[in-house]
Amino acid sequence: MNTFQAMVLDKIGDQTKLEMKQLSMDDLPDGEVTIRVAYSSVNFKDGIVSIRNQFVESYPLVPGIDLAGTIINSTDERFKTGDEVIVTSYKLGTGHFGGFSEMARVPAEWVVPLPKGLSLKEAMILGTAGFTAALSVQRLEDNELEPGQGPVLVAGATGGVGSIAVNILAKRGYEVVAGTGKSNEEAYLKGLGAKQILNRHEIIDTDQTPIREEKWAGAIDPVGGKTLQYILSTLKYGGSVATCGLTSGIGVSTTVLPYISRGVNWLGIDSVECPMNKRLKVWNRLGDDLKPTTLNEDLVNEISLKELPGVLADILEGKVRGRTLVKL
Repeated sequence: MNTFQAMVLDKIGDQTKLEMKQLSMDDLPDGEVTIRVAYSSVNFKDGIVSIRNQFVESYPLVPGIDLAGTIINSTDERFKTGDEVIVTSYKLGTGHFGGFSEMARVPAEWVVPLPKGLSLKEAMILGTAGFTAALSVQRLEDNELEPGQGPVLVAGATGGVGSIAVNILAKRGYEVVAGTGKSNEEAYLKGLGAKQILNRHEIIDTDQTPIREEKWAGAIDPVGGKTLQYILSTLKYGGSVATCGLTSGIGVSTTVLPYISRGVNWLGIDSVECPMNKRLKVWNRLGDDLKPTTLNEDLVNEISLKELPGVLADILEGKVRGRTLVKL
């Protein structure tokens, strides 16, 4: 394949344009591993890059922070032609051509062998969102969260991270409470394993109360902002919240009271520069004990590259449920 299709973000003067183009292999950036991409996926960050043009290090750029496919060439002895692999995070889709392309070339140190227990399609149904959800669960359990300690709240529960987090936690025996602004998604969330659904307005700090009634043994928060403020004020003694997103903003107003009077933990989750040894552990668990039970059509919307711009706009407006898979 000397030429291939890719979604390209370019800038001319002050104007940016996202369009599908035909590229050649010579257009690909440097890297030790060349991959025929089978699937990518759409994340909130992809919308920020492609529509708001944030995090973009240079133009032109092929966005897409996730990809899964088959190696067609490698100059690194750790990988060979025919290997099935995953690439997520690092500078993929922000400072290096990403996954919204039929072909990709990346540094070998970014490449994860496809874990046992996952197909290429399943790996991209998970993608960065699934990796982030699993990393959040692992961090919570590393900080002594166990089933039976009380309810665990998942904010932004119909999004990519939230949906997968609900399902993983439910599979592991937790009592999951799902927070969402979508009142018509109760059946969807209960199908993923949520025991209770709360409107997002019920889990927002509107008056900057530093400490409230204890409610949650733990929480996963892809939302940030006033939702995170509320969570910090309502964690049970010794409880933890894993913060992994900013869909509601980056500003957080809190006090020391939850930390010194209840010993709570605010855990930061970084999927971008997560060290490879930890990354491999989490991905292997996603093919094993952390593999969601609902990697099916109810969780997934599959689209073509041509349909991608509309979905990128929708995800920024909170109109996308679950995971959107891009089939290349």
